[in-house]
Amino acid sequence: MTDRPKTIAFTVMALVAFAANSILCRMALREGVIDPAAFSTIRFLSGAVMLSILAAPLQRSFLPLRGSWAAAIILGVYALPFAFSYTQLSAGTGALILFGCVQLTMPAVALYEGERPHAVQWLGLAIALAGLVTLVFPGLTAPSPRAAALMAIAGVCWGLYSLRGRGASDPLLQNTGNFVRAVPLIAAASLFAVRQIHVEPRGVMLSMASGAIASGLGYVVWYAALRGLTALSASVVQLAVPLIASGGGVLLLSETVTVRLLLSTVLVLGGITMATVGSARSRTRVGVEL
Repeated sequence: MTDRPKTIAFTVMALVAFAANSILCRMALREGVIDPAAFSTIRFLSGAVMLSILAAPLQRSFLPLRGSWAAAIILGVYALPFAFSYTQLSAGTGALILFGCVQLTMPAVALYEGERPHAVQWLGLAIALAGLVTLVFPGLTAPSPRAAALMAIAGVCWGLYSLRGRGASDPLLQNTGNFVRAVPLIAAASLFAVRQIHVEPRGVMLSMASGAIASGLGYVVWYAALRGLTALSASVVQLAVPLIASGGGVLLLSETVTVRLLLSTVLVLGGITMATVGSARSRTRVGVEL
C-alpha cells in the first residue's frame, strides 16, 4: 500500500513526458526542420548522454552495466518506424494505430504469461479504447499501408519495451544501458536514409529536448511506475497520452477545445479508473486467498 502513491505519481509524470514527446516530435517532423532518421539519432543520443550523466555516480564504469542488447534492439525498431510514419500519418490515425497496437501487445503477452485480468478491467479497457476512437475517428484519413505498418511495428515494440520494464530493479541504470546500446544501432540504420538528411537548428533543439527530457527521463520514470502496475493496467493508462497531448496542443499550439475532446476525456479517464481499480481489487483478493 505504501508504494501505491509513488506508482500513481510516477505514472502521471511518465504520461506527461510521453505526451510532451509527441508534441515535440510533431513540431519537428511536421514542420520539416529535420528528417526522421536524424531526429531519431539525435533524440536517442541526447537521451543516452543525459542518462549517462545522471547514472555516473551510481556506477564506476563508463560502459553501461545494466540493460541489454535485446531491449536496445526493441528501442531501435520502435524509434525509426515511429519517426518515419509520423511524417505520413495524421495525428489521429497515428495515435490510434500506435496505442491500439500497445493495447493488443501488452495484454496478449500478459495472458500468455498467466495474468488473468478481472472482468471490470476488461470493461475499463473497452471504454477507454472507445474514448480514444471517439477522439481520433472524425479526423481519420485512409492511411498509407506502408506508414500504417511502420506505426504498428512501433506500437508493438513499445508494448514489448514496457513489458520488459516490469522487472527492472534500477530504472535509471536499466534505461541508461538500453539507450547507450540503442544509439549505434539507430545511427547505423539511419545511414540507409543518408540522402534525405536535412537538419536545421530548430530541429536539433526539438530532437534534443525529446531525447534528453521527454524520452530519457520519461522512460526512467515509466520503468519505476511499471513495478507497481499489471500489464493490463500499464497498457490502459497509456491511453491518456493522446488526451494529454491534445490538451498540450490547446495550450501550446492554440488548438481549440471541442465537445469531442471533452467526451473522449471522460471516457478514457473513466475506463482507466475502472481498469486500475479492478487491478487493485484483484490483488487484494489474491492476497486474502494466500
